[in-house]
Amino acid sequence: MGVCFLATQLTVIAGPDFQRDVRPILAGHCFKCHGPDEKTRKADLRLDIRPEESLFNRLTKRIDHDDPDEVMPPPSSKKPLSYEQKRVLKEWVMQGAGYAEHWAFIPPKAAPLPRVNQRSWPRIDLDYFTLAQMESEGRKPAPEADRYRLIRRLSLDLIGLPPSPEEVRVFVEDQHPDAYGRLVDRLLDRPEYGERWAQPWLDLARYADTNGYEKDRPRSIWPWRDWVINALNADMPFDQFTIDQIAGDMLPNSTQDQHVATGFHRNTMVNEEGGIDPLEFRFYAMVDRVNTTATTWLGLTLGCAQCHTHKFDPVPHRSYYEMMAFFDNTSELELPLLTPQQRRQQESIHQEINQKLSTLPVNKAKYDSWLKTQRAKAVSWRTITPTKTKASIGWLQLQKDQSIFANGDTRKHDTYDLEFADLPEGITTLRLEALPDERLPKGGPGRAYYEGPKGDFFLSELTLIADGQLVEIASGSVSYAKQWIGSGKPGAMAALDGDLQTGWSASGREGKPSQAVWQFAKPLTAKVLKLRMDFSRHYSASLGRFRFSVGKCSDPPQARNLPGRIEAHLARPEDALGQAGREALRRFYIETSKDLAEARKSIEALRQQLPKPATTLVMEERPAAHVRVTRRHHRGEFLSPRESVTSKVLPFLPPLGQDQPRNRLGFARWLVDKNNPLTARVVVNRFWATIFGEGIVRTTDDFGYTGAAPTDLKLLDWLAIEFMNSDWSQKKLLRLIVTSATYRKHSGASYRLSAEQIRDSVLSVSGLLNQKLGGSSVFPPQHKSTGEGIYGGGGWKTSTGADRYRRSLYTYRKRSMPYAMHDTFDAPSHETCVANREISNTPLQALTLLNDQFFMEASQMLGRELVARKESETSLVKRLFERCLARQPDDLELQLSVKFYREQISRFENNELNAAKFGSKGEGNPNILAAWTILARAILNTHEFINRN
Repeated sequence: MGVCFLATQLTVIAGPDFQRDVRPILAGHCFKCHGPDEKTRKADLRLDIRPEESLFNRLTKRIDHDDPDEVMPPPSSKKPLSYEQKRVLKEWVMQGAGYAEHWAFIPPKAAPLPRVNQRSWPRIDLDYFTLAQMESEGRKPAPEADRYRLIRRLSLDLIGLPPSPEEVRVFVEDQHPDAYGRLVDRLLDRPEYGERWAQPWLDLARYADTNGYEKDRPRSIWPWRDWVINALNADMPFDQFTIDQIAGDMLPNSTQDQHVATGFHRNTMVNEEGGIDPLEFRFYAMVDRVNTTATTWLGLTLGCAQCHTHKFDPVPHRSYYEMMAFFDNTSELELPLLTPQQRRQQESIHQEINQKLSTLPVNKAKYDSWLKTQRAKAVSWRTITPTKTKASIGWLQLQKDQSIFANGDTRKHDTYDLEFADLPEGITTLRLEALPDERLPKGGPGRAYYEGPKGDFFLSELTLIADGQLVEIASGSVSYAKQWIGSGKPGAMAALDGDLQTGWSASGREGKPSQAVWQFAKPLTAKVLKLRMDFSRHYSASLGRFRFSVGKCSDPPQARNLPGRIEAHLARPEDALGQAGREALRRFYIETSKDLAEARKSIEALRQQLPKPATTLVMEERPAAHVRVTRRHHRGEFLSPRESVTSKVLPFLPPLGQDQPRNRLGFARWLVDKNNPLTARVVVNRFWATIFGEGIVRTTDDFGYTGAAPTDLKLLDWLAIEFMNSDWSQKKLLRLIVTSATYRKHSGASYRLSAEQIRDSVLSVSGLLNQKLGGSSVFPPQHKSTGEGIYGGGGWKTSTGADRYRRSLYTYRKRSMPYAMHDTFDAPSHETCVANREISNTPLQALTLLNDQFFMEASQMLGRELVARKESETSLVKRLFERCLARQPDDLELQLSVKFYREQISRFENNELNAAKFGSKGEGNPNILAAWTILARAILNTHEFINRN
């Protein structure tokens, strides 16, 4: 039996605290069968509102019952209550069974500072809360850590790197009263701050450089990662940070940066297996977006509600899809990012190309011959504009040049219906132009999706109806035809044979135009022509941009790859052509004539120099006239859609403001509305957990009924209110935490550094670190066997030069093949949102630190630097400790280190070890260098180096 509290009365009671003591028992043992899910509620016993008084007497009897058929929870649950849990429930019932709304769903409340005995200890208000907690438990705070420990702790926490010996010296010797505060400010102002704090955000966003699933092909979304770094360094307020990522494209006068920010939800995986239904995996991407948003901002586990009403939290099944509706009305685009420098370079190259084209020598006789031949073939086409358009999915949009652009989704069987009115009388010919467009995959003209988006298309059938009768076609031709998969010969007439497996395709000509022309059996006299285009394949393959024209020809014309404007100029009489038309024809001849191919080589070389802009994945809201319908899916199955739903926020949280739109932008603003009880709490708790190793709420991703209760709700609420009142400043929040006496204690949280921090620390202390900020992802060295067994091979092309030593944030993230060292130290694969990394300790980690190629190279660099100094052994050991551990060794450490070093020298001299294996060939005394390398390697493998104390 259990209790789920949606609308309850708040009762002040003595004895067991409902939030702290009672609710966790009910949530863990009872909610599954007697909670909010009406479909699985047992014995018609509903306790999510306060039940009859008599039920409490039944509860106390049932939990102590001897009969296995009567006792609750039943033995089959395998969750028996302990003696202490039974005592708490009985005492709670005896004292009135007071109910309280779940703490996380009540807005944070400002509380007065607690009274403490040791009033001289707190440095800031935060410390009163932690000290009161310690005093209530009979503990005293530890003394403040020394400056060596503090600067290492601060540096790792704020910038993710250990301090240099010089930085340590400056801080230790700084006599300024606010030396510590000045150090904090210096670290917060460093660009490395954004890199360090981007990492946990990238975990939440499931950022990766590949699409995931079986194919796991590359994607370009690193500009979004750089946007995160820059936003954090600029201390963008967290409310704006949220709005830009959820709905930056919808803001008034949105900037390119705000469009880039929407990449947060483009980090979902993309399935590119052959023959899949793109809409199915689009649905599962929407599921991921709902779950990720709930974890990141609300600290809730909504995944259960995808299939049924949540067993524990008050989230109805339908509400899950109402929340999905906020995200469902998006188009997913690839945004080119041409920098100002690239734009200037582009303009300069185009000017040079135009100048060269204008000076190319043209043989007048050959040009006149070409012109005569082309004019003989020219047809005076008349573009026809549809008066009605309809797509089976998505919508068709008329462009300025009377072409038609297909928007929205695609599927394996798409149809376009068009109607043309006021046709010229006696037309004999229909032309279909398949047109390229940079908005389409690979530049179009198609929207095929097979093992990823392609620019291909497959027109299976073209049906023409005039005066209610099927228009008979006598012949047809195409300018180009090739199909990517399948048998048969593609062509114009194959699209009229009634067989959906045959048709016209222009595979291999992506990014270029193609034409198909059909000759009617007799001239048309009808004024209205209805046309249907069928695109049927075992993958989606519809046209993305196209245009229809008609003509009057006694002989069937041949389709040819001429731009429409050139064809129009050729069809005009010379005296009607005009100077602009003549120049256009001449320019076309110069750019396409085989006779001038050799002369054009320098121009083609220039075109190859045109800058290729980086691209990134973004979201864009669909027009209001074409809102995508969102449906509830029975049991969470894509193939089981039910009734449609509209966008709504979760019912147990404050409603969306009346002045806010019911779309992504309104939802984003709702997330960071100060009336939302969850967001600020969730965020400050995550910061606390990152700094101290464990959150005030231990379950950082679950603030619901089954999540852990806060160890100090008043402190959590105080931090949340401070955060909001400080304009959601993340730097101010961090400064608040790290300047507290609580943070500065000598003893406190000690935990292993993240995989990225370990590698970055090694790079930093060895002097190898490349501190370049931002840019495309890199491929640091790893063993060549990594990736064996991955579909299509690992494809790991090791970077060269300084790129080998960039911060780990920039390491290429392949979902099916995580970077081996990161994987060993518990970095996630970035397939799903991760709010809290699990930390393991395994022998493989120690072996990696000792034997991995990267750690060996770093140890050698440290060894070389020590040898080059030509100082005493004790002096060099001290330098090694300063570099790696940010402190001096004590006497015993110094003695043992020198002894260890000398032992290695002896082993080399006695040929027990081979110095050459430590990379010391031809570098002075190989034994000395190898011995220092081994000592450096040992220190890099110490608990102190890989842990944050």
